[in-house]
Amino acid sequence: MIQETSRKDADTLPNLHIQTLGQGKPIVMIHGWAMHSGIWRDFAEQLAAHYHVTLVDLPGHGHSEALTPFTLEAIIDSLVNTLPEPPCCWLGWSLGATVVLELARRYPERVRSLVLVAGNPCFLGRDTWPGMRLSVLDTFAANLQADTHATLLRFLAIQVMTLPNAKALTKALKTAVLACPAPDAQTLQGGLDILKDTDLRASFAGLKIPVLVVLGKKDSLIPAVLSQHFPQLLPTVQVQVLDQAAHIPFLSHPQALLQMLVTFMDADDFR
Repeated sequence: MIQETSRKDADTLPNLHIQTLGQGKPIVMIHGWAMHSGIWRDFAEQLAAHYHVTLVDLPGHGHSEALTPFTLEAIIDSLVNTLPEPPCCWLGWSLGATVVLELARRYPERVRSLVLVAGNPCFLGRDTWPGMRLSVLDTFAANLQADTHATLLRFLAIQVMTLPNAKALTKALKTAVLACPAPDAQTLQGGLDILKDTDLRASFAGLKIPVLVVLGKKDSLIPAVLSQHFPQLLPTVQVQVLDQAAHIPFLSHPQALLQMLVTFMDADDFR
């Protein structure tokens, strides 16, 4: 059974929309840029057969109140003041991976383990670190300001365009995402600024908890070659690459991702 609530623990923080389902070890799922927790629904229900799953809409996304300014620091404050305190596994997808990494840096006592799905500690390419070119991200931001709706639709298509069933996946993705109004322009730009300015490689290298990274070999946003770079930062990291997946493996390859998560979660006895 899915339980839905909105919680706010301080007057300066936004109400965040939360859903919980299942029982067992706790796992909190954080969605990506311009999305909302509804993107997880089918996959979360499968995961809830094994664990206690918490879904949250980031500020200004889905049914959560907006946050001004939409900064990484303020996002973390809203999450830690809203969600239960016991340490749990935090799973972040895309921009959500940046969020959970920063949360682990600032509040390590709240994080038992981390899962990064199609995400990394440094979105832009820097020195020898593979990533998106700054010029590409700046062009995307300019297009977003010129025509937000069209740019968001193109962004959805990009996430699956390398897959053979791209048309069907794009339709499913649009249906899930458009179930809620899109975030406002300030929130969307704030998310892009976070991706542009954040480099958490040093924090990632210092993690002392179990970490699983899941990449798609056909992902056009997060290069799969990063699978060779993660262990150089953190030798204990577990990296899995789905050969036929792109940026949304929980939609395109849910069973494979589910098995990876079950194996990872069950290896931790939570003593």
